[in-house]
Amino acid sequence: MFAARGTFALPTPHRFLGFGFAAADLLVEIKADGCVSFALGAGEAVLGAKDQSLSGKPWQSLFHPEDHPMVEAVFRGLGDGTRAGPVVLGVASPSGAPPRYASLTAIRLPQNKGAISCALSRASSRGASGLQTREQFESRATELLAGSTEALELAFIEFNGLSQCKTTQDPAALEALVAGALRAQAYQGEAATPVGPDRYALVRGSDEPTEAMTGRLARVLTDAGVEGVTTGAASMPLSGVERPKQVAQALRYALNMVLENGLSRALPGDLSDALDRAMRATLSKAGQLGAAIRHRRFTLAYQPVVSLRDGSLHHHEVLVRFGSEGSPFPTIRMAEEMDLIEPLDLAILDETMLALQRDPALKLAVNVSGRSLTSESYLTGVMRMLRERPWARGRLMFELTESAAVEDLVVADRHIQALRTGGCEVCLDDFGAGAASLAYLQQLTLDVLKIDGRYIRDLQHGGREATFVKHLVNMCSELNVRTLAEMVETPEAEDAVRRAGVDYAQGWLYGRARETPADDTGVAARGRARTGALAIRSALDR
Repeated sequence: MFAARGTFALPTPHRFLGFGFAAADLLVEIKADGCVSFALGAGEAVLGAKDQSLSGKPWQSLFHPEDHPMVEAVFRGLGDGTRAGPVVLGVASPSGAPPRYASLTAIRLPQNKGAISCALSRASSRGASGLQTREQFESRATELLAGSTEALELAFIEFNGLSQCKTTQDPAALEALVAGALRAQAYQGEAATPVGPDRYALVRGSDEPTEAMTGRLARVLTDAGVEGVTTGAASMPLSGVERPKQVAQALRYALNMVLENGLSRALPGDLSDALDRAMRATLSKAGQLGAAIRHRRFTLAYQPVVSLRDGSLHHHEVLVRFGSEGSPFPTIRMAEEMDLIEPLDLAILDETMLALQRDPALKLAVNVSGRSLTSESYLTGVMRMLRERPWARGRLMFELTESAAVEDLVVADRHIQALRTGGCEVCLDDFGAGAASLAYLQQLTLDVLKIDGRYIRDLQHGGREATFVKHLVNMCSELNVRTLAEMVETPEAEDAVRRAGVDYAQGWLYGRARETPADDTGVAARGRARTGALAIRSALDR
């Protein structure tokens, strides 16, 4: 134990009892008024201040403001004789100083007149202070499970009535309160993730029943003046699977299950059970998707792309639709994960060829995944189609999407050159949306580059986006690559991209994707100022 130093009196026996529950670098006692009444240990190493100087300071001055809601929830959740933590939090540091972190464990002893005994140890880092995204949570939970020596569980908490509750707090403060309360119950104070309305998931130790956790959460909300909320919970052990990829699959299945059904259905017995269910569900989905590809259970939509030089229709981009679903992106991602993207891309290409055959005036651009583009069998299939349908030369374009990263740019460029030799132009989709885009432009020989819409929306307002687009257009011009702006939705945006030197434009201004290609785009674009035809059609499309 630490020796007394300075003017501190020797701790009373109950203080030693309070501090003896955990090994620590620094021992701090916080009175009922929230101020430090006692501190002993390596204050400078943990908090950057001598232990003697901490007496009388409010606890809020010790820790980073982002972590105040969590610490508040830790303290509010303590009953007499109960313990909480350890949670990892940020230490309050001077502006410009390197971040400092500490692990906090707290206990409230009945004989200590409401004071809270805290054990603090140095920590290397902490997780997110607010709620995590699903992807962040799955990744972080997999890391925690791999590095933990204690039994952990995945807990789901439901705050029934939270969205409609009575409270004097504004929405941001309420969200911070909920996030902090959940972190206070989580393993090492790790952040939770939303799983549907008023429902969250977190990783916690499995050494106590969920009822104890929900009781503390309810007490925190009540003490904060939040009324009309009831708290429920369910949990499953994080055991039975060790490989990180399988852990992530099992976690994803459990999270999706609760997202779809709430807590009405029993959770899997453990990760092994969740993984087994996930594999069965995946095989079922794979079979359904495979059948959809084989039997062409999808439709094509066509969105016009115009030339900014004269307003004429240049080509249509072909977009795939699956039934009544909104965005096709989840299905495409699923196809990539199940190694079905290549047959899907070939099936879409085959349907695109049929559309070209039906209408000799059409010029179409079809999307291709990075995974398909680097596949020898995909290229073989495409070249066979081009040999059998020579009339497609000059009328078919390929758009390389970044839904899956291109792993081998050398192979990709070789295949792109084969497509170009076969009479097809190649466009790089969504430039600026992915970290690999600059490497793509550097290593791939392209005909067209499509600028991601997030730069186009704000282009008319100048600033960084305008500078980025201007330099990009100049660079592409030197590389003999034409540019295409997507998400052009207003005449002002069109004027901005034209002034920037962009060659083509695509967006709601010219029409949404339709089941049949429109052939009046150029006329509407040229007559916009005189007749307003384009504005009328745009309004109808919306």
